[in-house]
Amino acid sequence: MQQLINGVSLGMIYGLIAVGYTMVYGIIGMINFAHGDVFMIGAFLSLIAVLLLSMGGLMDGPAGILLVLLFSVAITGVYGWAIERIAYRPLRGSFRLAPLISAIGLSIVLQNFVQVSQGARVKPMETLVQGGIEVMREDGFVVQLAYTQILIIGVTLAVLAIFTVLVTRTPLGRAMRACEQDRKMASLLGIDTDRTISLTFVIGAALAAVAGTMYLLRYGVIDFYIGFLAGVKAFTAAVLGGIGSLPGAVLGGLLIGLIETFWSAYFSVQYKDVAAFSILVLTLVFLPTGLLGRQEVEKV
Repeated sequence: MQQLINGVSLGMIYGLIAVGYTMVYGIIGMINFAHGDVFMIGAFLSLIAVLLLSMGGLMDGPAGILLVLLFSVAITGVYGWAIERIAYRPLRGSFRLAPLISAIGLSIVLQNFVQVSQGARVKPMETLVQGGIEVMREDGFVVQLAYTQILIIGVTLAVLAIFTVLVTRTPLGRAMRACEQDRKMASLLGIDTDRTISLTFVIGAALAAVAGTMYLLRYGVIDFYIGFLAGVKAFTAAVLGGIGSLPGAVLGGLLIGLIETFWSAYFSVQYKDVAAFSILVLTLVFLPTGLLGRQEVEKV
């Protein structure tokens, strides 16, 4: 029961990052390999906000956490916009590998930028949200649902609900879905595709910032390299759920979180990453489109 709770909360974080991957892939057909480092940037911005608010005596209660979240989302959204303008827009008409190589290069730039500006040492933080709810007790072992886990699950579900309404019920969402189906035709019909793609990157970065803030509150330790592993696992979650499917990204994130947590509990913790990536290999072999993916039919 305890590992199930831990796995769901970790999977929610992976799911938020995976949604950013699948959004960008759905619209421009490219994988943003700098997205994991955007998650890392969001976590560092949250830590900076916590320190600033603590110095001003404002880091108290839910209002302080909300301010941290808003600060991280706002600044990380600017990073997402800059990534699209610098690494993707100039290469949009080039051969398909060019944006991929550019994104990998930008990922290295972001990692080194944070390493130089914030230092290479691990950054610990005191727990802001303490305590939890006792779910059950047996043989002296207490199964606890921590308040941070409740916060992660609640914030993630709320953000995903808002995002779902945005995609399905707003003019921006219709423009995003039109660009996903046929970007050239959407442009001919008057949709500003450049603006739509830029806003997609901004929204994806904002979701990664929410994930980074939740990660910091839950685990309290970050460094400049956390974006690489988290990004690869979130990409694995997006592929497992079905790349291009938003519900699939969330489902894949939950599965990766559960697999990693249960493997760490019942087998060797050193091989938890191997277990997650082995699932990806098996999925690609036996179910190439993922769990909720759909076959692409090319009309000729």
